[in-house]
Amino acid sequence: MTVAPDLLAQLRCPGCGRMLAGAAPGLQCEGCGRLYDVVNGIPRFVPAENYASNFGFQWNRFRRTQLDSHSGLPISRDRFLRETGWTAERLRGARVLDVGCGAGRFAEIALSLGAQVTAVDYSTAVDACRANLPDARLHVVQADVYALPFAPGTFDFVYSLGVIQHTPDVKETVGALARALKPGGEIVVDVYRKHVLGLLHPRIWLRPISTRMDAGRLFSIVERVSPAMLKVSNAVGVLPIVGRRLQRLVPVANYAGILPLSSVQLEEWAILDTYDWLAPKYDQPQTAETLRQWCVEAGLSDVTVFKADHLTARGRKPAAA
Repeated sequence: MTVAPDLLAQLRCPGCGRMLAGAAPGLQCEGCGRLYDVVNGIPRFVPAENYASNFGFQWNRFRRTQLDSHSGLPISRDRFLRETGWTAERLRGARVLDVGCGAGRFAEIALSLGAQVTAVDYSTAVDACRANLPDARLHVVQADVYALPFAPGTFDFVYSLGVIQHTPDVKETVGALARALKPGGEIVVDVYRKHVLGLLHPRIWLRPISTRMDAGRLFSIVERVSPAMLKVSNAVGVLPIVGRRLQRLVPVANYAGILPLSSVQLEEWAILDTYDWLAPKYDQPQTAETLRQWCVEAGLSDVTVFKADHLTARGRKPAAA
């Protein structure tokens, strides 16, 4: 399967920055000559096995779980609109970059708002995204955020939701995303918030063990244990006064009373997000002050940082003189 011409026009060699050309069975840099694979129509600029392999396992296993089109609920849409503040009027026809696309839950929303979306992930989650969203306005690329295969200043809007705390260097990730923006373009990222109570989160004391486990074995344990932990969490949650606080200590993601999910959906989301707590190699919450500073150092203006679903930052690349 060949690469769509409009995607090929966007792509650049992440090594030397030159344009790429089709060269069976993939792409070849016109400058340094390096070859890149294209598998299932998706250009691949990173090794199949990498620090995000657990995410690939996760999103291919839960390919449709968090898609609004699957759940029948506007959960992803509401979060996207709440965090970005972008409207259909502004996104219609715009070139949008989704970094850390996973199975495509937010790419689906950006497409529904009229955007032309390029979705990037470091893991094989790109295969789930492509399978979920067979839309001609969507391009999917497997690439490294620190070596994005696009010319600087390619995109009108860039977002990365639920991702950057799982990258090796969060500050450099913010900088890399900002470089992809056109002058006048806008960016939105979110990250786990760093605070004292966060030290009590179950993932903190389980991750030293879970991150050393095989992805399949860890998933098997989470899948087996989560339904029982949900029952414990629900029982603890109804205790007067202290119930909601104690509930946070139970090692399971419980959205009962938070999201309008059915009992079956609650269990599936619990397995998915509990695994998401425990599997990633990196987990680096940040403070509002640090996130704001990094956005400014990345050359962004009009930076605002606020607490939404997570700690969210919005910014704009200054227009060219």
